[in-house]
This record gives sequence, structure tokens and C-alpha cells, in this order.
Amino acid sequence: MTHDLSPADRAKRAAAARALNFVETGMTLGLGTGSTADWMVRLLAERMKAEGLRIIGVPTSTRTAAQASALGIPLSTLDAAGWLDLTIDGADEFDGARRLIKGGGGALLQEKIVAAASDRMVVITDPSKQVDRLGAFPLPVEVVRFGYETTARLVARVLEDHGLGGRRVALRGGPDGALVTDEGHHILDLHLGAIPNPERLNADLNLIPGVVETGLFCGLASVIVIGREDGTAQVIGA
Repeated sequence: MTHDLSPADRAKRAAAARALNFVETGMTLGLGTGSTADWMVRLLAERMKAEGLRIIGVPTSTRTAAQASALGIPLSTLDAAGWLDLTIDGADEFDGARRLIKGGGGALLQEKIVAAASDRMVVITDPSKQVDRLGAFPLPVEVVRFGYETTARLVARVLEDHGLGGRRVALRGGPDGALVTDEGHHILDLHLGAIPNPERLNADLNLIPGVVETGLFCGLASVIVIGREDGTAQVIGA
């Protein structure tokens, strides 16, 4: 029952439920990662059972793969699927240009690959994630483990070029318990406050040899669905 949920979960559930209106039987669907995407996977499984909806899911993390499999959602790999009709995923921040910061859950690389291989990306979120300028949420940057400290220094140089010198660049989990992603990498969290030019920063960070990918998603989100505590949802984009 939705009245038993916390206000935050009611908003997440509302966004997930509204986003599933974009799903049609026969689709190959990218399944996002995170607390809001968790609701989407649960509601998708319910709809498949209730309506006979047929989809093939491509998960963006081992966590999502385990959840979807346990709920009986048929899965495929991105390589086997080739191309996706739609991806539904969450975001840690979004702005008025539908640019995102993602990667708080550590799955940004697979999330970005899947989103880029989709006809459309629908982002499910809540009003707390909307910002005028990206950067309040620390920007995750996935890096190879070899020489990650050198990579962090090179990242700091790029930040200086963007007027962001002196901002904290932190290894997620710290040196003694560093996070290892599904692809075997580390994540640097960049505490920036505000990002003047997300597209340029994304491009410049990706020129660093040790950087695998950034959590800046620019030009990928087609639609943003904002769920609210009262169970309603607002749709931005088409």
C-alpha cells in the first residue's frame, strides 16, 4: 500500500510508475540501477504478470541483474541485444537542459553505455534532484586502478583549467577500502559545488588516459519524470 511508504519512496514509486507508460510489449529495455530504478524493476515485474507484457531487460549492474532475475524478468546482455528501444534509469542530479550527474551507486560506466545504445532514455527522479547548476552532488569519475593517484593529479589539473582549482578529489572508499566497480575500476568523487560547462568538462576529463568515463550524462536523457510525494508525476521532454 502506498500510504505505508515514506514520502521519499512515494515520490520514487510515482516516477517509476509513470515512466512505465513508455514501455510497450516486445521492447528491449535497459534497466537502471539505484533506489528509484529499484521501484521501476519491481513495478515492471508486476505489470508483466498482470498484463502479460513481454520485454527483454538489459541490466546496468550486477545488482539490477540479480533483482530482475529474482522477479522473473527475462534478461539479455547488451552485446546480444545489439540496440535497445528504451532505457529507464535514475539520476543523482539533473538540470533544466536535461543534463545529469549519475554514478552515486557506482554503476555509471555500464549505465552510460546502455543509455547511449538506446533510442530513448527516460530518467526517473524526484524534485530534490533538480538543480539550476550541476555539481552540488559530487561528480563520480571512473578510473583504472593502475596509477589512480597520478590520474587524480591529472584530474585536478583539468579542474584548474575550468576554474575549479582546489576542489577536493576523493577516492571512493579511501585507500584501505576503495570501491571496485563491476568493471574492476575505482571511482574518484569530485566535490565541485557547481560545474560551469558540463559538456566541456566531460570531454576534457575523458582525454585523461586513466579516466574510463565520467558521471556527466549530457545529451542522453530524452524524458525526465519527476515523482512527487502525493503520488503524482511531472513529465519533462517527449
